[in-house]
Amino acid sequence: MHKRKAAVAMLSVASNSVLVGGKLAVGLMIGSVSVISEAAHSAMDLVASVIALFAVKTSHKPADEQHPYGHGKVENISGTIEALLIFVAAGWIIYEAIRKLMHPQEIEAVGWGMAIMAVSAVVNMIVSERLFRVARQTESVALEADGWHLRTDVYTSAGVGVGLAMIAVGDRLWPHLYWQWLDPVAALAVALLIMHAAWTLTVRSARDLLDVSLPAEELAWLERYLSQPRPSVQGAHDLRTRRAGNMRFIEFHLAVHRDMSVGDSHALTDVMLADITERFPGASVTIHVEPCEPDC
Repeated sequence: MHKRKAAVAMLSVASNSVLVGGKLAVGLMIGSVSVISEAAHSAMDLVASVIALFAVKTSHKPADEQHPYGHGKVENISGTIEALLIFVAAGWIIYEAIRKLMHPQEIEAVGWGMAIMAVSAVVNMIVSERLFRVARQTESVALEADGWHLRTDVYTSAGVGVGLAMIAVGDRLWPHLYWQWLDPVAALAVALLIMHAAWTLTVRSARDLLDVSLPAEELAWLERYLSQPRPSVQGAHDLRTRRAGNMRFIEFHLAVHRDMSVGDSHALTDVMLADITERFPGASVTIHVEPCEPDC
C-alpha cells in the first residue's frame, strides 16, 4: 500500500515539473498572462506534490515514543498546506491579471498557448484520476489533496485555452476590435475557481486536525453494532471517534454483568475488536469494560 502511494506521488511530481517548464516557456514567448498564471498554478501544484510525497512517506511510520498515536496527521497537515498554497497562487494570478488589464499587451502566437493548455488538461486529468483512485483505496488525505490540485488545473487550463481560442477567432473574424482583454479576464476566472477549490480542500483537510468525529455513516454503523444484543452485555456508551490520516481511533465503554469473569470479558472484547477492525481495517479500538450498575 505504501509503495503504491509513494509511486503515484512521484508521478505527480514528475508531471508537474514538466508542465511548469512548458507553460512558463510558452507564456513568456507569446506574452500571455493567463498562460504564465497557469505556470504559477502548476508551480504550486509541484510544491504540493512534493509535500504530498513527503507526507505519504512519513505517515506510514509506526507509532514511537514521541508519537504514540502514529504519524497519520502528517497527511492532514499536508492537505491543509496544499490548500493554502492554492490561495497564494490565486492571489498572484489576480494581481497579474489586474495589472494586465491596466497595461494591456499584445499576445502573439496564440496557437502555442492553446496547445500547451490542451496538453496540460489531458496530462493532469490522467494523473489526477490516478491520484484519486489510490487515495480512495488507501484513504490518503495527502493524495486526495494533491488530486484536487491537479483536477483544478484541468479546469483552469481548459478555461485559459478557451479564452485564447476566443482571442484567435475574434482577431480573425473582427480584427478591428480589441480582444486581448479576454486573456486577463480568463485569468481572473481561473483565480476565482481555484479559490473555491482551495476553501473546500482546507475544510476537508483541517477537520481531522481538530479531532472531528468519523462521518455520519460510519458512526451509524458503529452505533448499530454496539446496540446488538449480546449475552451478559448491558449496553455501550461514551462512544468517541476521530481520524488521523487514514487511521481511525474508536473508543467506547462496555457495561457487562457484574459477575462476568475477566477472562470472559477479554474474550468478548476480542470478538468485538475483530468485528470492528474488519469493517474499519487498521483502526485503533479501545474498549473500556466496566461492571454494570445495579440499576442499569
